[in-house]
Amino acid sequence: MEFDEFSAMNTVVQVAAEGNPIDLQLGFAQVRQFIAECEGQFSRFLPSSELTQLNQSAGRWFQASPEMFEIIQEALDLYILTDGLFDPSIMNSLIQAGYDQSMDKLRRMASVPIIPGFAYKRIPLEEILLDAERHAIHLPVGMQIDLGGIAKGWVAAKAANLLSRYTHATTVSVGGDMVFVGVPASQTTWRVSLEDPRDEQCMLAVLHVGAGSLATSTITRRRWMQGNQPRHHIIDPRTGAPAEINWLSISVYTEKATYAEAFAKALLIAGPTGAAGLATRLPNLNFIAVRQDGSLVGTPASKELIYVPGDKQ
Repeated sequence: MEFDEFSAMNTVVQVAAEGNPIDLQLGFAQVRQFIAECEGQFSRFLPSSELTQLNQSAGRWFQASPEMFEIIQEALDLYILTDGLFDPSIMNSLIQAGYDQSMDKLRRMASVPIIPGFAYKRIPLEEILLDAERHAIHLPVGMQIDLGGIAKGWVAAKAANLLSRYTHATTVSVGGDMVFVGVPASQTTWRVSLEDPRDEQCMLAVLHVGAGSLATSTITRRRWMQGNQPRHHIIDPRTGAPAEINWLSISVYTEKATYAEAFAKALLIAGPTGAAGLATRLPNLNFIAVRQDGSLVGTPASKELIYVPGDKQ
């Protein structure tokens, strides 16, 4: 197994693949170039990015790239499928909560200032207009899009597909959004550590997964202080504020990376009372949530994915 790791899209990218080392080095280089190009398209922190230009065009038609059009179209589908709990139009709320610059910069600050005079007004995502023939997008006035996680899932899937030209087995992780193609030689699954969100140095379990996608959403990693209030990046679109979360994290395993990412956020917001019903919206979806005490809960079939070291049952 050959490995590559680098920073991009304000996160860590990890790549692993089996095959001829010379071929894989070529594949790794292409993945790095592809992800750098995607960061230039989808980052909300780059003034020159296509996403920034799209947000600045709100109120008029914007000529989008095929990639941007594809992600926005998929985001609309997932918004409907999750009853609006996945909603990329929460950028104004993220800014209001203090997430107006990269997480690396926020972590170097003791506290971010409170922005006065903010009144939350939810603009339904259905008000976005799409022209498939022209790849044109029309955002309503006042709407700002943050592609964040869904872009990471989309990029991980495309990068894994690119690398699959050079290997029979590869995995690409973009900030924890993981895509698996094939399985390693002499193995029947990939083995993925399920991190304890209370202590990233500790492991709660090992997940055994096949080809597909795994996304984890947590409130313990992207946190900061605003005034004297703790904040996190999971916004509840119903309130426009950081969501009141009962679980520490949730990992979703399904076929498509963008769907795994979107449902991870939606299920985390839905919590113990709503997650089970929401999960049935997507066939072949399994989730594993971590409770406050570190215990695990999830869909019935998720038990087949989990190995807990020391568990004799």
